[in-house]
Amino acid sequence: MPRRRRLAVAAAVAVMAVAAAGVAGGDGGAEFDYRKLSGIIIPGFASTQLRAWSVLDCPYSPFDFNPLDSVWLDTGKLFSAVNCWLKCMLLEPYNQTDHPECKSRPDSGLSAITELDPGYITGPLSSVWKEWVKWCVEFGIEANAIIAVPYDWRLPPSMLEERDLYFHKLKLTFETALKLRGGPSLVFAHSMGNNVFRYFLEWLKLEIAPKHYIQWLDEHIHAYFAVGAPLLGSTEAVRAALSGTTFGLPVSEGTARLMFNAFGSSLWLMPFSKYCKADNIYWKHFFEGKGGCPHRQQCDEMEYTSAYSGWPTDLVSIEVPTVRDMEAYPSVTDITDNITLNMECGKPTLLSFSAREVSDGTLFKTIEDYDPQSKALLYQLEKYYQGDPVLNPLTPWERPPIKNVFCIYGVDSKTEVGYYFAPSGKPYPDNWIITDIIYEFEGSLLSRQISGNSVSGKPNNSSGDGTVSYNSLSWCKNWLGPKVNITRAPQAEHDGSDLQTSINVEHHHDQDIFPNMTRAPHVKYITYYEDAESIPGWRTAVWELDKANHRNIVRTPVLMRELWLEMWHDLHPDSKSKFVTKVCGQLSEVR
Repeated sequence: MPRRRRLAVAAAVAVMAVAAAGVAGGDGGAEFDYRKLSGIIIPGFASTQLRAWSVLDCPYSPFDFNPLDSVWLDTGKLFSAVNCWLKCMLLEPYNQTDHPECKSRPDSGLSAITELDPGYITGPLSSVWKEWVKWCVEFGIEANAIIAVPYDWRLPPSMLEERDLYFHKLKLTFETALKLRGGPSLVFAHSMGNNVFRYFLEWLKLEIAPKHYIQWLDEHIHAYFAVGAPLLGSTEAVRAALSGTTFGLPVSEGTARLMFNAFGSSLWLMPFSKYCKADNIYWKHFFEGKGGCPHRQQCDEMEYTSAYSGWPTDLVSIEVPTVRDMEAYPSVTDITDNITLNMECGKPTLLSFSAREVSDGTLFKTIEDYDPQSKALLYQLEKYYQGDPVLNPLTPWERPPIKNVFCIYGVDSKTEVGYYFAPSGKPYPDNWIITDIIYEFEGSLLSRQISGNSVSGKPNNSSGDGTVSYNSLSWCKNWLGPKVNITRAPQAEHDGSDLQTSINVEHHHDQDIFPNMTRAPHVKYITYYEDAESIPGWRTAVWELDKANHRNIVRTPVLMRELWLEMWHDLHPDSKSKFVTKVCGQLSEVR
């Protein structure tokens, strides 16, 4: 067995041995039987299988689509019948309905999230939760204790409920797990799955009487593990909306853009300002007798006095023609030589947009005359986000009122944080090209165009996980209490000589905590930020894993090891501290 997995297995054996005795919990001494826990997995964007619910003949192809055939992801049909495949994948941009000839629906159960295209594509896009489930089986977890809650990741939040009753079903899943096993659940959410869980918690407030809301959460959810959560959005969503991101699929960037912009969920991942919040129109309806109006965005003074909306740089810089009132970016059917000539001869103007100007629609309004898709994106933004009856998801998230919250993400990978776009002279969806990309890496901002040289801006203390920037991932540090204990330890087994700690570090809201700790060359660390002071009965921790990639993090043995050690500590009858004591790479004693 590889060395890096020994500790995980040893911890799991300890978990099962102690759990078999049904011992008391470590915080408060109340009797708590971990055999009664369930694990509920909420996958991220593009991480649920979609299956056809139609009969579709595909001319000039050996493949057709029949009910229950795999659509996402069937790369064989994608290769040989791409037009048919797109009919089953695309949604109507305005009302999010299916194509008249084909519709797809999410698969159910663990098989829907473990491997998207078994036997064909390998890598993070295809194999997501497979290793996670395998570990659970190896560790002796019962089959009914691990529950997947897949969803149609193409839909905006309100449509998940309107079309599929997803949040009603999710509530029922928690209640069924409690009744079946007798205990609360652990929630594991990855990437956009955290956005889904946030929306569920807000939706739940409107389903349950306020005085019973916290009681329901305490009874049904023991801990929430937010893995790779894009808490302030991701700049990759901007790239996908304007030029397309293929994620390794055998399609052009234009086709990828066409798909992404057809999905109402695409805006759910858009970056937004940490300084701006929105009214909740549901409560306005209750207390003012008004409803159906957009969430009014209210921004702190810092939004206008500080640069970049709390991000490292402007997210988008885009060249637009100075000549107006013409189709500068023509459609496929009406492209003409005269228009192309005017585009080439007109001197462009470079416009820059912050995170706030992306999330409030300013970017799309500005390029609406030049980009045929902007009108649909504005419609989606206003209807499904600014006008959402539960909340505008493009606003900062306060700590959820759950007893135990663990926020886990990767750091120190080269991550895109800004883009420069220019007109390509081609029709939609290939009408923009990327002329430069700004990356964050090791405390600096780098430009692709000028050979990785540093550029101006406000770089984060660290860099993100290769997909989501550091300021978005680390927003959950604001969930920590006023005093924080910080520990940095190697990810591999160690003798304790490289263990670094800072105790009772003062923490101020909206200010990053960055420890003054050293790093040995070629050593990957975990940095733990854990409450030293918090609301009684609550625990909050943030784990930063060096070089953990966004799409691979749920497959890393070190993450599973740390989760098992934390559980082992929680259920041990002699545990005295709130969190695992990091000594010599193992729990040699309980503290």
